[in-house]
Amino acid sequence: MNRSRAALPSGVWALGVCSLLMDVSSELIHSVLPIFMTTVLGASLLTVGIVEGIAEATAAALKVFSGALSDALGKRKRLAVLGYGLGALSKPLFPLAGTVAWVAAARFLDRVGKGIRGAPRDALLADLVPASQRGAAFGLRQSLDSVGAFLGPLAAVALLALLAGDLRATLWIAVVPAIAAVLVLAFGVREPARAAGARVRSPIRRTELGALGRRYWLIVALGAALTLARFSEAFLVLRAESVGLALLWVPMVMIVMNVVYAAVSYPAGLAADAGHRRALLGWGLAALVAADVVLALAASPAAVMAGTALWGLHMGLTQGLLAFLVAEASPEALRGTAFGVFGLATGVSLLAASTLAGVLWSALGPGATFAAGAAFTTIAGVGLLALRPRADS
Repeated sequence: MNRSRAALPSGVWALGVCSLLMDVSSELIHSVLPIFMTTVLGASLLTVGIVEGIAEATAAALKVFSGALSDALGKRKRLAVLGYGLGALSKPLFPLAGTVAWVAAARFLDRVGKGIRGAPRDALLADLVPASQRGAAFGLRQSLDSVGAFLGPLAAVALLALLAGDLRATLWIAVVPAIAAVLVLAFGVREPARAAGARVRSPIRRTELGALGRRYWLIVALGAALTLARFSEAFLVLRAESVGLALLWVPMVMIVMNVVYAAVSYPAGLAADAGHRRALLGWGLAALVAADVVLALAASPAAVMAGTALWGLHMGLTQGLLAFLVAEASPEALRGTAFGVFGLATGVSLLAASTLAGVLWSALGPGATFAAGAAFTTIAGVGLLALRPRADS
């Protein structure tokens, strides 16, 4: 039997369910948070971009240290539980917020949790399966993550209808699945024993970073370039509002994106295992260019939804694949560090992209914001030409 088609370990499924539950919570919040910030708290679009960018950059910076620490300690699960726990702790702060600063603090704590858990979780996932199943494992986790990411906005639509548009009450409901996510990780995943000699004493050193190799750094550069083109999804929500979509239906933007994202991620993972990595990246870039063009020109909710679906297609084709490539290009003893450095590079790019998106939107409107995204995607396409994945077809 083909090992990539064999049953995945229960720990992989538990990590996927944990991601699903946390994303139900996070995306329920994120699907209404930009509107909450601009209409209830009076934030500007530039402020939204800065808050989102700083929050994601914080997560990215912490990934380096948490990933390196998981390598040095040989213990990844404990850090992942801590990170998910901080994420759950942040959720009640959103409905309690009375100012933009309070929202920024809540987002900061939430992203601290994400930064702590991200690299150890991805390295743990790679540890749980043989190399022949890594594409499927990352694809499955990303798919389940994306299922949660569309269930969250779907819950937001239902709750806004049930609660007569009460945004604060809707935000309170997000606390429950976040707590459940921590419990699933704590009791559903057993960390495998690390191989003898797999630990390194101090992972963040020049010699260790140099050992990651040229191929790894090309993947980091590609991921950073893609993130410059793919600023915060908060701007998708704001784009829908800009063309007149009613508050009740604004969360549908995230539902559409994540339905496509979830549907594509696992098949894309299987295709990566089969060697079609370069093609997946190429089609992913094409999908993002198309999404940016459609969103730049959109004049109706239907057009925004079409652009959002293309955005989700891009995510499904590329995000699990990039994680797979990072795992493939890094030795086991440095895998946490590798994911952390990758997360830092993409997080810095996201800070720059989200800030620029806010500036362009405030000065020139949404069309310029998404046109700039298309330009950065073209740059990423040039970077793709320099990447030569092994076993590609």
